[in-house]
Amino acid sequence: MEHTVLNPQKGRLETINVDFTDENTTWFKNCRESGDIEMITDYNNGELLIKEYGWNYPVRIYDTSRATIGYKQKQAKKVLMQALRE
Repeated sequence: MEHTVLNPQKGRLETINVDFTDENTTWFKNCRESGDIEMITDYNNGELLIKEYGWNYPVRIYDTSRATIGYKQKQAKKVLMQALRE
């Protein structure tokens, strides 16, 4: 299915084909406010999509995976903040 994501390395939105399934996605149920990490998804063999709670676009991160960050919400937040600063 087509989804719009933010690609910070290119500095733009782009449309990609990705299906969010139990095999490739970890959902975090403890989201209460904007900025909490809602889900992380392995994409395209070596990329990660990180979605914050609310109406934000998922952010595309290269050269990492759910396993690399230990499937952890806190680590996903650190990776996301670093990617958005660069």
